Amino acid sequence: MSEEMESRLKTLRADLQRRLSAIDADLGAALDPDSEDRVTQLENDQVLMEMRKEAREQIISIDAALERLNHGSFGRCVRCLDPIDPGRLEAIPYTPYCVTCARLAG
Repeated sequence: MSEEMESRLKTLRADLQRRLSAIDADLGAALDPDSEDRVTQLENDQVLMEMRKEAREQIISIDAALERLNHGSFGRCVRCLDPIDPGRLEAIPYTPYCVTCARLAG
């Protein structure tokens, strides 16, 4: 399972890195001189900035999950040390918390 999970995490990380590159390219584009289009573009940029922030946070979480995998603690809640339900790991492979601790942390 650990090789499969490592591969999955690395693939997810690479996908997020590609997404970040595309977002950064879009954010680096010059603003349209037409004021109506410019307002729309600024609104879109705000959405892209939020997406960039979320992608960066996910990459940090993935890197932490890869660290846990390398240290043999992957699949255990970092808070209570109980096993994380396999279904939860399937849905969110980089989660550091079991369902109970996630509710407490969130």
